[in-house]
Amino acid sequence: MDILNHRLVDCEAVHLTCSKNTRPLAPPDTIVLHYTAGSNGLASAHYLTRPDVTASAHYLTRPDVTASAHLVIDRKGDIIQLVPFNVEAWHAGKSFHLGRINLNRYSIGIELDNLGKLRREGERFIAECGKDVQPSDVFVDEANGQPTYWHRYTDEQLKTVVLVCLLLMDRYPIRYLLRHSDITPRKIDPGPAFPPELLELNR
Repeated sequence: MDILNHRLVDCEAVHLTCSKNTRPLAPPDTIVLHYTAGSNGLASAHYLTRPDVTASAHYLTRPDVTASAHLVIDRKGDIIQLVPFNVEAWHAGKSFHLGRINLNRYSIGIELDNLGKLRREGERFIAECGKDVQPSDVFVDEANGQPTYWHRYTDEQLKTVVLVCLLLMDRYPIRYLLRHSDITPRKIDPGPAFPPELLELNR
């Protein structure tokens, strides 16, 4: 895996064109991690999970959709790049970190194909979009004394996101590896199923 002209190469990444994103991105110093969650309506960047994640990524490139990301990593660990790393993507929304606002201007956004928080109904685990998740794919978080249920990330996804982040840290002046929930109280992604030790890559 390498970067050429601000795009990933030598990794069989799928490259799309997101013509709505044109604002130059100064050398990014932050990576922001997201999950896609899921909804039949595909209302936003965090509601794009579909059986064909490529179709979901194409949705984010539409000019009428006010969201985008640099990368989407599917559950097999395959990568789709929507926006070059020297162009601003619209993934962070209203956000702030260490006195700065609008993290879109400083960051690379990576979306992980994941259904997010689940609700339990008897023996079923159901995503917001209505999709059932197999119990083997459920992460149980008991950090606050009461269990909550989340879609697990796959080993392939986590391996890919580590490789991508290390490469970005090597090629750009990355100082911060953050979760979306670290930069806005409005969001909870990528959630407790994302291993917190992976956030230590930049320390």
